[in-house]
Amino acid sequence: MELPKVTPEQRDAYARANPFPHAILHGIFPDAVLDGVLAEFPKSDEIDWIRFNNPTEKKLGFRVDNSIGGKTRAFLEYLNSAPVLRWLEALTGIEGLIPDPYYQGGGLHQIESGGFLKIHADFNWHKKLEVHRRINLLVYLNKDWDEAYGGHLELWDREMRSCRHKILPSFGRCVVFNTTDFAFHGHPEPLQCPPDRSRKSIALYYYTSSRPRGELTEAHTTLFKKRHGEDWREKPGRRLEAVLSKLVPPIFGDFKRARTKR
Repeated sequence: MELPKVTPEQRDAYARANPFPHAILHGIFPDAVLDGVLAEFPKSDEIDWIRFNNPTEKKLGFRVDNSIGGKTRAFLEYLNSAPVLRWLEALTGIEGLIPDPYYQGGGLHQIESGGFLKIHADFNWHKKLEVHRRINLLVYLNKDWDEAYGGHLELWDREMRSCRHKILPSFGRCVVFNTTDFAFHGHPEPLQCPPDRSRKSIALYYYTSSRPRGELTEAHTTLFKKRHGEDWREKPGRRLEAVLSKLVPPIFGDFKRARTKR
């Protein structure tokens, strides 16, 4: 694979993009390669997905291991290779990019019907490598994806007043963007695809050993942000149940579950 050469105009457009530096790219990876990855993409019950199900995210995630297919592994290794790093440096203007061989938070992502990911800014520090997170690269693998299904990647302004871009996660589309404490993004509305479909993507994150002084903040995990009128509070019954579960000895919880099954 050979990525297209980055022109000065493209680099300038990336830096000036609103609400934060980003690029929406089409056809930069051969369809044949992505077809191979899609053919290997595991269903929700085929591998040990990491399952998130809470008020801010309902999705599946998976870090790379030997259970993924060979074409998928080769594609991920390519995305972490020197040619891709140099291409990203040319596009973003960020030099000295470092790949993540551990795929912390990255790798394969899948969201089933009804799933979502609320608007957020990403974690900013890789604890194991001790480096700053700077760039996200997302590749979507959804063929014949209807607008009505939703799942758009939304890019919001730093004041959380408005969504500036809604990007359909269609097959072969690639989105690259800077990650800072104000790069708010996500897909906050529940997915409306048929039950036999899901929103599939591959996510790669890139780091540097330092970052501009104006972007330096304390290390943090994902920072979720509420849209106007949004309420993430759990229902009182669920909150009370969670508190009681911490106070009641486990044996009583097991007894309660056993009685419920009868």
